[in-house]
This record gives sequence, structure tokens and C-alpha cells, in this order.
Amino acid sequence: MKKIELLSPAGNMECLKAAINAGCDAVYLSGKLYGARSFAGNFSNDELIQAVRYAHLYGVKVYVTINTIVYEKEVEKFIEYVRFIHQINVDAVIVQDLGMMHLIIKKFPNLEVHASTQMHIHNFEGALFAKKMGIKRIVMARETPIEVIRKIKDNLDIEVEVFAHGALCISYSGGCLMSALIGPRSGNRGTCSQACRKKYDLYDESGNKLNKDEYLLSTKELCTLQELDKIISNKVDSIKIEGRMKRPEYVYLVTKIYKKVIDNYYNAGTLKISENDIIELKKIFNRGFTRGFMLGENNDDFVYQKRPNHIGIKVGKVISYQNNNLKIKLCANVNLHDGLRIIDDKEDKGIVLNKMLVNGKLNDKAHCGDVITIRYDKYIKNNSDVLLTTDYDQIKRINEELKIKKRKVFISIYVVAKVNEKVIIKASDGKNIATVTSNFKIEKSKNKPIDKNTFVNQLKKTGNTVYEISKIEINMDENIFINIKDINELRRSLLMKLDEKRLYKIPFIENEYNLDVPSFENKRKKSVFINEEKDYLKLINKYDTFYSSNEKLLKYDDVIYKLPRVINEYPNIKKNVLIGEVGGLVKYNNFETDFSFNVVNSYSVAFLHHIGSIKVTLSHELNKSQIRLLIENYKKRYNKNPNVSVIIDSYPEAMITKFDLNKMYGIKKGYLQDEFGNKYKLISNDNFMTIYHYNKINNTDNLDYYEMGVNDLRINL
Repeated sequence: MKKIELLSPAGNMECLKAAINAGCDAVYLSGKLYGARSFAGNFSNDELIQAVRYAHLYGVKVYVTINTIVYEKEVEKFIEYVRFIHQINVDAVIVQDLGMMHLIIKKFPNLEVHASTQMHIHNFEGALFAKKMGIKRIVMARETPIEVIRKIKDNLDIEVEVFAHGALCISYSGGCLMSALIGPRSGNRGTCSQACRKKYDLYDESGNKLNKDEYLLSTKELCTLQELDKIISNKVDSIKIEGRMKRPEYVYLVTKIYKKVIDNYYNAGTLKISENDIIELKKIFNRGFTRGFMLGENNDDFVYQKRPNHIGIKVGKVISYQNNNLKIKLCANVNLHDGLRIIDDKEDKGIVLNKMLVNGKLNDKAHCGDVITIRYDKYIKNNSDVLLTTDYDQIKRINEELKIKKRKVFISIYVVAKVNEKVIIKASDGKNIATVTSNFKIEKSKNKPIDKNTFVNQLKKTGNTVYEISKIEINMDENIFINIKDINELRRSLLMKLDEKRLYKIPFIENEYNLDVPSFENKRKKSVFINEEKDYLKLINKYDTFYSSNEKLLKYDDVIYKLPRVINEYPNIKKNVLIGEVGGLVKYNNFETDFSFNVVNSYSVAFLHHIGSIKVTLSHELNKSQIRLLIENYKKRYNKNPNVSVIIDSYPEAMITKFDLNKMYGIKKGYLQDEFGNKYKLISNDNFMTIYHYNKINNTDNLDYYEMGVNDLRINL
């Protein structure tokens, strides 16, 4: 059985080294551009070169995220960057933008492409699309059921990667425009403002407030440690730890624990997880743990609505506050320099234990059952919970391990040393073999023959290299002389040659990009999205095309069925459809593509036209000048007209999520209200909930769009 890959985050070089020391098989990271975590430290070009060399010496793969949407004016620099990271031998790139995905595959056939979770692949048909495009691996949408993943693995020769631990998006990845619509930070551009972690109130249609807690969209942390056997047995190729914004201690600890449990599973056939493993994970960071929708988590257990930040573990309760003396009865151990959070009715309060009395006496340690007293200048209610959010000893221990414990590559060495022959030394890491031969022949010893132990001891001096010798076999004559200096030089040369083998080269090929696309007439059409027959009858002579999610309206020839953005079973429709996710691209022959493809460049328009899209709806994230440039460049490059649509009047879909607030609170429809009084409508169906933006798009200056080459303007009723 092929062992599952453990993939760890690296927000900077320190985190990369922590992940590798903890035992990961691969790391994912980003340069300074095009990664979906712009606020991580990330890597300069020089650092990327160092990172790839460092990781490859340890046998660790490097995947570079270039998983933002790419605007028209950025494409040239984007390709320069892809060319650079290909030439420095990264193992794969992770891509969201469909146009850039296709451009990379066409131009750089030897560069492995992974479909980012931002590509929103959540069904078998989406995986089939990826396979047909030449994508090597899919990073599945986090909500994809494990049964769907198994179906993909049983029927398609494609790798599947899933998220296993860390922060979750409440929205389907790639299906969130909330931050971009609120502005000016876009989650699809790596600058998400985390609007889902903000406070909201929930109201029903009658205006009744329903919630008590305020962080209604704040997800728990994903933790699949206790479900790894299910993930492995369903043929998943790689599990990913989220956390490019996290510190090295977090990366090291989470990687180390998952590595240990994975190794135990393959060695013993069962999971071996201690209670302490879970506690350690909780202490380093958690918002409460969830198994996630992949493993069938309950809707109500997916979010933690009390607060959006790290809650650590509970260590006690406040028993009194008097004269600035705060007394806490402990239910777990604490130490000096620990960070505590006290959960008060009005606001959480943070404290660092710089000094404490333990049962009335100064001490730097306290245990379960003890009462500690600390100075604090703000009133806190009795019975307030006390959480440990920073375990000083845990952080100290991890940093000590990082200094002392260094990952090693174990190698075997075989030596032949015969009189009147040259010394031959071979080294093997189990995959690569390096060989050195001396430039001298061995002579009989006149005074001091070299013994086998001396030979072994000199070969074992691997110093600051990544290697540790686990086995040495020496076939040598007796009474021979070899200079110690020569042995050392042979060893150095041998390990350098093994380095070269481990620093493999991925052959660089760059092809010309060209693409056949159909030509479309320039037209000035209007379309409308409706769901009621009365609207169709009222507007029949005012619009050229009607879109609807109501199948009953398909009896009218000019009504096109709008498919859901999250879909598990496709309806059998012969006429044109409007699709909102990539699975539909292989399911239907006559289709148009909706705004949810997030098309922001001419390459994406061309790709979609090339594979059959009759009309391409552009992203809500484009302004007029960007649309103008997109169309101009399309015409220059392909010598043809595109057929693009722009939504000019709509309450845009801000987010689509498998989590359902309406269901949780027992209502059919409702709305969220943020701290500024803005109201976001919530509409649910069987599979997902859609959150609509509070601010209506209303671009009445239609002639501008037609003049720049847009063929269709849509209104969503």
C-alpha cells in the first residue's frame, strides 16, 4: 500500500524547517505574489531557491501556491514567475484560475499542476474535468463527502488531497465573494478580511432576533486525527495541514503528532492516539474541534459561535475577586509565563502569569486542585471560566526540540578496498546510488595498517550534512594502508554526489501558447434571471434570454436552466444550461458559464469558449476598466470577438456554504445583520445555504459595456 503523504504549511523558512524536522513528506508555500495567503511571511525568489534545495535534500517535495485569480495586466509577470519556479525544480504548482491553469499546462508540459481547493471541485464530474485537463492532483473542496472521494479514486487515475487539520472557511472555497464585495480585500486574491469571523445577529422574516451568541459564521478547527484510518482506507493520496499564517511551533507540533499517528497506523494497522495528543493540539491552537463535513460532521457542531479566537483548554474557574486579587481554582496544571484567558460576560480578558501565589505561597508551578492568586486591576465575576491559551512549557519544549533534533536521511555504505586496486565506495538512500572511486591504488602497509573500525569511524563523520549512516559493509584486504585524509576526501565527494542525485532536475520545456476559439458577433443583448412564471409573462418582450432555476419554466424555448453552484446529481437537460462549477463542463454539451467561475482574464474566457461555452459571464470582482482591457487583449491575441456577459443589476451571492444557519435555528429564510446594520439575506435548499450581499449592484450606464465589447447585460430578479 502506498503511504499517504503528509503535507505541511510553510509561511516562511523557519516554518519550512520546522515542518521538515517534524517529519512531513511535502510542504506547500508561496512566493511574494499570487498565493492565497498574502499576509503570511512567504518567500522571496532567493528564499524559494534555498527552500527547494533544503527540502529536496531531505526528500521533501515542494508545492508552490499560485492560487489567486489573475487579472489581465498581471498575466505576463505571472508567466515569468511560473517559468522561474519551474526552473528551480518545484514539484508542483497549485492553481485556481482556469485560464492560468490551461496556460501553464499548454506552455510547461513538465510542470505538475494541482487544482486548488479554490477551484471548488466537490463532485465526481469535477474530478473528471481535472483529469481531462491534465491536472495531476485535486485538492478537494473541504465539504466533499468521503464517499465521493472514494468513487473518484476507484474510477479515475488522479491524486486526491484533502484538508486534515486547521482553520476552515465557512464558505465553499472559491465560492466566497464576501470580503471582496465588502471591499477592498478579496479572498480570491489572498487578502481575505475574514468577514465570517465577525459578529452578526440572525433575524427571521418577521424581524425577530434569534441568536444569543454573536459569532454565527465562525467555524471550529478541523481535526481529523481520530479519523485518519477512514481517510487512508478511502485511498486519499495526501492530507494537508492548514496554517501558512501559523508560527513554527504550531507547524512542528501538528506535523509531528500527525506523522506519529500515520506511522503507527501503517506499522500496527490501527490508530494509536493518546489523550495527551489531543490536549497538545488544543493548547497550540483551537476554536473547538470538528471532524468536518467530509467525515459527516453535524451541521450544529461545525461552528463555535461564542468567540472567533483560540480557546485553548479550560484550566479553572474564578472563585473570588477582592482588592485587585483574583483567585482561581484550578482543574489543570499551569506554570509561570503561561497565557490565560478569562471568559467574562462582557469581554474576554487576557492575563500572563508573571507572578502567582499558589495556595498562599509564591511558586512558579500550580496543579489541579490548587488555588492561585494573581493581581488584576479589572473586576471579574465569580465562576468565570479560565482558559490556558499559551502553554509556556509547551512552546519552550518545542523550541528546544527544534534546536536539538534534526531530521536525518539514513544511508547505507558499501566499501571495496583491495590491494593494487582503487578504493570503491557506494552510498544508497534506498532510491539513489552514488559511487566514488579513488585516484590511487591501495598498497600493502609497511608500518601502520588501517583497521576496519578506523575506516568505519571516518566514514560515519557526516558532520553538517543531512545524512546519517545506518549500515556500513566493508570488503577489505588485511594489512593495507589508506591515508585518513584520503578517506575523508572520498567521504566528502561521495556525499556531494549523493546530494546531486537527491537534488533532482525536472526537465524544463516551454511551448508556444496557441488556442482555437470560435468567433462571435458583436451584439447588444439583455438577459434576466427569474424564478416565477408571472415574471416571464410580464417581461417576455423586454429580454432576449431568460435564466431560471425553476424547471417548470423550461417549457419556454428562451428559458435557460441555471444549475446550482453546488451539485451532486445533474438533471438530464438537453437544451442550453447555465453552469456554475467545473463538473458541468464535462456533463453538458450546450452550456454557458456563470459568474461563479470568477473569470477575470482573457485566457479564462478563451479557455471556456474553446471547450464549448457559448457565453461567459464575467466575475463580480472586475471593474469597467479591467473588463475593457480583457476584451481588447482577447481580440488582439485571438483575432476574434468573445461572447461575454456582465451582471449589472443584482444582489450578488456573497457566499455559498454547506453550513446552514436557517436549519440550525429552525427557519426557512432569514437574514444576518452586521455591526453596521447591513442585512444579508439567507436562502437555503437541500444542499447548501447562500448568503446574499446587502448592497445591490446597479450599473445603469449600459452603453459603456456594449461599446467596450460586452454582448450581454444581465439583471437578476
